Parts: sequence; structure tokens; C-alpha cells
Amino acid sequence: MRARPLPASTSPATPVPGADLPRRHARWPDWRSADERGALSAMRAVATAVAAVVALLLAALAATFVLWAGGLGSAQAATTGAADLDRSLSPYFVVNGGAPGVDALPLKSTRADVTISGVIAEVRVTQIYRNEGSEPIDARYVFPASTRAAVHALRLRVGDRVVDAQIREKRQAQAEFAQARREGRSAALLEQQRPNVFTMAIANVMPNDEIAVDLRYTETVLPTDGRYRFVFPTVVGPRYNGSAAPAAEPGAPTDAAGAPADSHRSEGWIAQPFLRATRSAAHTFELHARLVSPLPIAAVSSPSHALSVDGAGTREATLRLAADAAHANRDLVIDWGLAGAAIGAGLLVQPAARDGDDNFFLLMAEPPARVAAADVLPREYVFIVDVSGSMHGFPLGVAKSLLRDLVSRLRPGDSFNVIPFAGGQSLLHPSSLPASEENIARAIRFINGQTGGGGTELLPALRRALAMQADAGRARTFVVITDGFVTIEKEAFDLVRAQTGNANLFAFGIGSSVNRWLIEGLARAGKGEPLFVLNEAEAPAQAERFRRMIEQPLLTRIRVRFPDGAGQIEAYDLDSVQLPDLFAQRPLVLMGKYRGALAGTIEIEGLAAGGALRLPVDVAQAAQAGAASGMPAEGLKYLWARSRIATLGDDTRVGGHAASNDAAVREITALGLRYGLLTDYTSFIAVDKVVRNPGGRSTGVDQPSPLPEGVSELAVAEAPATPETEFALLTALAGGMAWWLRRRRATASRDAADRGEVHRA
Repeated sequence: MRARPLPASTSPATPVPGADLPRRHARWPDWRSADERGALSAMRAVATAVAAVVALLLAALAATFVLWAGGLGSAQAATTGAADLDRSLSPYFVVNGGAPGVDALPLKSTRADVTISGVIAEVRVTQIYRNEGSEPIDARYVFPASTRAAVHALRLRVGDRVVDAQIREKRQAQAEFAQARREGRSAALLEQQRPNVFTMAIANVMPNDEIAVDLRYTETVLPTDGRYRFVFPTVVGPRYNGSAAPAAEPGAPTDAAGAPADSHRSEGWIAQPFLRATRSAAHTFELHARLVSPLPIAAVSSPSHALSVDGAGTREATLRLAADAAHANRDLVIDWGLAGAAIGAGLLVQPAARDGDDNFFLLMAEPPARVAAADVLPREYVFIVDVSGSMHGFPLGVAKSLLRDLVSRLRPGDSFNVIPFAGGQSLLHPSSLPASEENIARAIRFINGQTGGGGTELLPALRRALAMQADAGRARTFVVITDGFVTIEKEAFDLVRAQTGNANLFAFGIGSSVNRWLIEGLARAGKGEPLFVLNEAEAPAQAERFRRMIEQPLLTRIRVRFPDGAGQIEAYDLDSVQLPDLFAQRPLVLMGKYRGALAGTIEIEGLAAGGALRLPVDVAQAAQAGAASGMPAEGLKYLWARSRIATLGDDTRVGGHAASNDAAVREITALGLRYGLLTDYTSFIAVDKVVRNPGGRSTGVDQPSPLPEGVSELAVAEAPATPETEFALLTALAGGMAWWLRRRRATASRDAADRGEVHRA
């Protein structure tokens, strides 16, 4: 499949030898008025239509065959190095040249200071912006976050002045930021585009300025199979935005393409510029971490970066990135375990700081090991595999390895099918096949034949898979394998939640910088589990873990009963009304508010194949265990509010979309304002009182991001067309041209015959 042609730069610039500066991204709508965006979209639509009409067949065929043969797409540019070709990659990639005096790479460094106590992580991220040019600039940077992060503080430092940010409703924060920029004041605006994607905007960074922005967040770190994993994302992968936008409501405002004005197609952050695949991050990256535990810390490792570890085997360990490992192009992952038996149940409490405040609790309990069923029902597996441009190369290789492992582990009584998707989909077979040796070998050949290219049309693939007739007599399991570089997360969640029925859906995130929000959300909507494969070496272990989950009976219908007698704990405002099913050996975590004394017995109940399970938790003992763990309880209110917001977010559209549940939006906004949290509808704004740039004249700069490790440049300009459609179009054009030539030849022959002329071959 070919990649979409990259547009030529529309802004001539004088090349600067040895420089590699980003040009303002042509698709950032936030920098333009609505009229300008509409006119630009209209011009692009007209240009596209004209180009499609006047394109030469031979040129189209030649370009297509070159890309099919080489599988390189836009990545060919990486091997040429020609200045003209480099400029043709704008605005998707940074280009040589730029406005004189403008520092186009203002973000100089990022540092993360992490303290993890038990299951709670406190993180401080410091970003240093410095203007080394001669002109004032406004900088913007897109960066990722943990899906569990409760961002509760932002501080702006300009020289020796410190400004603590305030939480505001998103539109009010945007208005205050715009006013500060016009007035010439330095300001910072932190916005959430997705639960795992933030944008930072800095206004009026003067020449020789150094501006530091500190943000703080809290998150939970839960063990799985007795091991802990902390993930610090460093880069946002390129998002495919070519799928159909939601239909506009009658009378609702639309953009130039007819999509809702607030749909995912209008989200400017998606159009962030990227560095070429051959370039590393333009800023430095540091991480300092401290692990604190009531038990000795054992087997600290990282599958992503080289670490320097001090204190392993003790109750406190410190970690730093090795000198040659400061790579900001992939998620930083830290794994560790604890020596000795883990705490079976623990209760953390945060009493009210003053009268009128709430008391918060976090309950964590490890259900007893589940006994495998005597007879595991045969299952039908439908594997939905991403083979788009962003998966080209390394990620697709990892996906193939994983899929081969999964298919090879099927039992003789199972059945299965494989649906690869990019711009379109194909099927291994019209219906699921028995898991025979012959069919498994056929599937492996089919899998090995996938090459990677084109857009990431996840929704049509999901619809096709979910609409397939189920294999009677077998429990059904859907398995999605993707990097998640899409913008239709909420639509995908809604689809899976509505159409999975009694089936389960598991989601595998593939690659070094996965869209974890999509992977976790798909699994949550499909009553399954998220799994992540960073590299090919992890594929067999994750395939085995998946097999254990499937073959172990599900713990479902989980209920937590609190005591109702006088003098005992009374719980209310739980963060989750319906507790999720449990597949793996992981603790049950429940947060809420409480009244009364820390006494009584909490009962956790659930159903497995072996029958009912019951786990009593003595409140007083659990509270003592929680206090002895050394875990900080001060951040429980943020964690509770963040978890409640995540639950409510399932009932809303995110990232600027129109809300489908006004009540949920109001509650999310109220929670964000009350607890000072970043949400889809609340933002942090910090404004310096000093006017430093009278007149407010400045140049907008979009800080480029590195491509995630292993991600092809094909991901940056994925084409929405399908291979089938593309081939059909070329075939039709060729046929039409042949018919026209035959007709013209016949007409010429008749004319010649009428004139008495003779034509010889």
C-alpha cells in the first residue's frame, strides 16, 4: 500500500547549512482562525479533486509499483538527503531552514523525579524551555502521560519569579492565556487532549530566557503476577486521523469537510511535527527514581532502558538512567518484585484535613488463587491485527511473532480466524477454521505474508469482526493487536461495549510507545485484559500469560460488602459502581470515601468456575497493614477523583468532542475544579504579572517530537485508501485508458479507410 504523498512546503525559506529546524505545522488549527481553517480546507479539497482528475496513469502506476516493491513510502526520503526532497516533507517532518532569529527547538530538557511507595507513585516532571534565538517565541509541545496520572499541580518559573498555576474551565483558561500572550506576559497553559496526551503552550519566551515548568502527578502502580511495573511515557506516536468522523447533528456547526466542528478531525495536536527517523530527540531526558517498600526490593530491571540501581535487596532503592540510555523515543519501563510474601489485604486512609472535608480510603486485596476448571470449554478466537504504516518494520515483526505464538498454542477443539487491517481488511477464511495443524500452518503463512502500510482503520475492522457469525458451541474471544495510533478511541470503546455481547476482548499493545489508553479501554469495554509487548523477546511470555488467563476461570460478579452496624466503617461515593472481572493474579483495588470508625469486616465476594469465593477483610488489621507499608496517603483524594473521572469519561466524548452525556461532563468539570485536577474540561493556567514583551509580537513554534523507536516514517502520512480500492482504481483507470486507445485507433482506421489510406503494421 502506498503512503499518502507528502505536500510540498508552502513557505519558502533560505536553507541554513547544518541546521535542522522545524517549520510551523500546516495542520495546527489552533494557530489560525476558523475562517482561515475553513478556507484552507476548502482549497485543499479543490486541489485534491483537481489532482485526482489530471493525474497521469503512468505516473500513478510507477509510484505505486515503486512503493509496493520497496515498501518504503515516505521513508525513501531518509536515504536521499536531498534538500529539495527534505523540504517536500514539511509539515509532517521538520525541514532545513527557518525564520532567521527564531529558536525552533525551545524545549531543551525534561527531567522526571519519581518516588514510588508501595502502590503509589509521586512524579514531578520539569521541562526547561530556553530561547536561544533573537526573536520572542510562543512554544507548544505535545507529550504523553500515564493513563492513571492525576495531575494536580503546575508551577511556572521565569528567572527568579515563581507562579503557581490555577485550575480553570478549559475555555476560560484558553481565554486567559490568549490575553496574556497579547499583553506580552509570559504564561503557561497545560491542557489534556486525551487521558494520556497533554499539550504545553508557553507564551512570550524572550531571547535568552529560561523558563521552567514543573508539573506534578500521582498514580497507582499495581502488581501483576507478583511483580510491579512503572511506565513513564516519553513520546506521543503519530495518530492516524483519516477515518470517518462522527456524523454531525442537524444544525450543528461543521468544518469545511462537513464533519462536526468539534470532532477528532479538528484536534490540532494530532498534526504535531516529527523529527526524521534518523534523528534523536532534540532535548535531553533524565529520570531519577526512588523505590520504598516495607519488604526488600528484588530483581529491579528495565526492558526499555539501561539503569543504574543502588540499594537492590534493601527496602529503599534508587534508580538513574545510565549515561548512554537517555532516550526519549520510547516508554521508560521499570520492573521489580518484593522478597517475601506480599500483604494479602491493606487499607490506606486519608482523614479529613479540616472540618467539612471528606475522608478517603484505598482498599487493596489479593483474592485467593483460583482453581483451574476440570474441563475448559473450547473457544473461538478472532485475531484482529494492525498491519498499517505505523506497524511497518519492527512493530509488525513483533506482532507477527506474538500472533504465531498465540495461534500455535490453540488446542485441537478450538477454532480461529485472522483479520489483518490497514486501510481495509482481509480474512484468513470467510468463517472460523478448526485449529488443526494444517490450518495453523496456513494461518502462519498468511501472517508472514503481511507487509505493513496504509492507514489505521480500526473501527471498520472491529465492526467486521464483531458482525461475524459466532462458532456455535464455543466461547468467543476477540484479540486486538495494534500500536493504537488512532484518534477514535471513544468510538472504539462504544462499539466494543455495545457489540461484544457474552464474548471477551483482549487487547495487545505492540511497540515501544503504545497508546495505552486505547489498549486499556478496549480491554475494559470488552471485559478482558490489556497486555503489552515492547519487543519480540517479550512475545512468548505474553502469549503464555494470555493462555493462562483464558484457561483459568474468570472471577466475575465481584461485590464488596461493607459493614452496616454502628461504630463501624461506612463507605460511600465509591470510584467504581461495577467492579471489573479479574483474569490474572492481580489485586482488587477499590477507592471511596468513608465515615465512622476503622472497624468491622469488609467482605469481597465473586464467582469462579469452582463456585463462590469469599474473602473477609478485617478493617482494623488492614488499616494497620496499610499504615505499616509506608505508602503516602496524602494523595488519595487525587487518586479517587481521577478514578471517578475515568469512570465518568466512559460516558462522554473526549478530546474536544461534543459531550454525549451532559451530566457526566458537569460532574467531571466539578471534580476537576474542586480537587485541582487536569481533565478534558479543566486546564492549568499560569500567568506572570510582568509585561516582558510589549505589543505581544512573537513567532509560534511547534516543538517537534522524535518518532517512537521502531516506528516507520510511513506512520506520519498514512493513506486512508485500502489496497483493494487502490488496485481497483488503477485497474479501472488502465481499463478505461485501454478502451479509449482502442476506440481512438478504430476511429482513426475508419477515417483512414474513408480517405482510401492504407496503414501497415
